[in-house]
This record gives sequence, structure tokens and C-alpha cells, in this order.
Amino acid sequence: MEKITSFTIDHIKMVPGVYVSRIDYVKGNPVTTFDLRMTSPNDEPVMNTAEVHTIEHLAATFLRNHAEYGDKTIYFGPMGCRTGFYLLLAGEYESKDIVPLIKELFIFIRDFKDNVPGASPKDCGNYLDMNLPMANYLADRYLKNVLNEITETQLVYPV
Repeated sequence: MEKITSFTIDHIKMVPGVYVSRIDYVKGNPVTTFDLRMTSPNDEPVMNTAEVHTIEHLAATFLRNHAEYGDKTIYFGPMGCRTGFYLLLAGEYESKDIVPLIKELFIFIRDFKDNVPGASPKDCGNYLDMNLPMANYLADRYLKNVLNEITETQLVYPV
């Protein structure tokens, strides 16, 4: 079997950033998959499932309610390796196109202090596995270390 695209990226050289993972076409319509890498793969500790789960709930809620991107948001969810998230948007984009959206998203997560949307037994299959303080911390870290001073290196996958 042929390796899928995400397994051909040099994870040793990768740094946290906002990357276009791929652009697919569904019935001729583009769908852009973004790699929102929050930690350095194989270098830093991965995120724990509770904060990943919390970020997922907050981000999915924020994005699907966003005035401009709500109807373009197809999916937001964690990477299996727990070093970041995938965001799928309808349309063809470059990484730099969505940096303002991702900043807005992570400011929302950093500042969120209320009950996590969907964190109830009726709404979620693992509602107790949440850690809002760590989600706030990780969002702040991503903003400070990546999004507020993002460089070209953090927008293009390493080869």
C-alpha cells in the first residue's frame, strides 16, 4: 500500500504551526484539510485526552457558529498522536488565509470559563473526560508561541 500524505511529512523537522495538509475535491468542490500542530512531534510531551477533548468541544462549537466560517466548517478534531488538530473547511485555502480565524478561535478557547458545551451525559459519550484549565493553558501557549508571531516556516510543511 502507498503511504498516505500525512505519513510522508518529516515529523522530525516539524514545528508547531498552521499547515495545509491536503486539498481534496468532492464532486468538483475543494475541501482544505489543515494541520493545526500545537506541539513538536516526538520532541515535546503530547496533550492529554482531557484537554484535547475540551479543545475539540470548544473549537467545534465556535467554528460552527462563526459568522464567516460556520457554513464552511466540515470537521474539527484531534490527531491520533495528540500533537494537534485537523480542521476541514469547504473551499481552497492557504495556511496564511486562516491564521486570523485560528487566532480568534484560540483566544476564545484561552478565555473560555463557562461550562464546556456538550459536556453532559446526554450530549457526549465521555463527558467526564474534560480539563478546561489545561485547554485554556494550551490555547494560550499556542497563541504566544505560534499564532502571535507565526513565520513562513510555520505555514509550510517541512520536506
